[in-house]
Amino acid sequence: MARLVGGVATSHVPSIGAAIDHGKTQEPYWKPLFDGVMAAREWIGKVRPDVVIVIYNDHASRFGLDMTPTFAIGVADEFPPHDEGYGPRPVPVCQGDPALAWHLAESLILNDEFDMTMVGEMTVDHGLTVPLSLMFGQPDQWPCRVIPLCVNVIQYPQPTAKRCLRLGRALRRAIDSYGPDIKVAVFGTGGMSHQLQGERAGLINAPYDRQWLDRMAHDPLSLAQIGHEELLREAGSEGLEIIMWLIMRGALNEAVREIHRFYHVPASNTAYGLLVLEDA
Repeated sequence: MARLVGGVATSHVPSIGAAIDHGKTQEPYWKPLFDGVMAAREWIGKVRPDVVIVIYNDHASRFGLDMTPTFAIGVADEFPPHDEGYGPRPVPVCQGDPALAWHLAESLILNDEFDMTMVGEMTVDHGLTVPLSLMFGQPDQWPCRVIPLCVNVIQYPQPTAKRCLRLGRALRRAIDSYGPDIKVAVFGTGGMSHQLQGERAGLINAPYDRQWLDRMAHDPLSLAQIGHEELLREAGSEGLEIIMWLIMRGALNEAVREIHRFYHVPASNTAYGLLVLEDA
């Protein structure tokens, strides 16, 4: 049977990918951030998942305003990096796991009534590739298969935090019901507090971010009650991305063990957060 080995919550700041790609990780500005990630990279090197399900949002790359699925799952054999305007990142093509992906889609749709969009041809942008680079470095090929699970946190109406937590629980049931003996990790990605435009551009709310880190591990139900208005007010227009962390958290047991926590300001014009959890 498939086994969930743990979950990672991480920001997916695009400039982190640029720092990696251009060899700037040891420069004074970036070194504290990358030093803070090392414990998570050591952890994933020990658990060595066969498949990583990466929950992320597309930034008008594969999906535009002409087609914005609430939840989309990639069922293809591979997922190349998307050209976001400056060429694709120099990272490996993600090798998919169609058998597991179709099993997840079937379970989520038929057993738990989540209307998933199944995508057979899919490029992936920094929302997915930056977390992989943070956890695995820059190998010639990723050391695991990757299943993209894309969430709309861009275009109104977005799903609620409560809906995301429920999706995580349904995802866990789907993983547990998969027959082959494989190890699975779930990455929940997306920014903590940040806003990229308007009068509050550059907003970072560190106390609110730290509260989310505390409650993500030990009281996710309270986070699931938070509405969009509070998130927009306290975390900024792009801070809404953090609801994707709750999908990862929902996939874990109620009681978890915190393996690593890290918070750093600034990473570009955002806050960077990282949390590694295992079932207790």
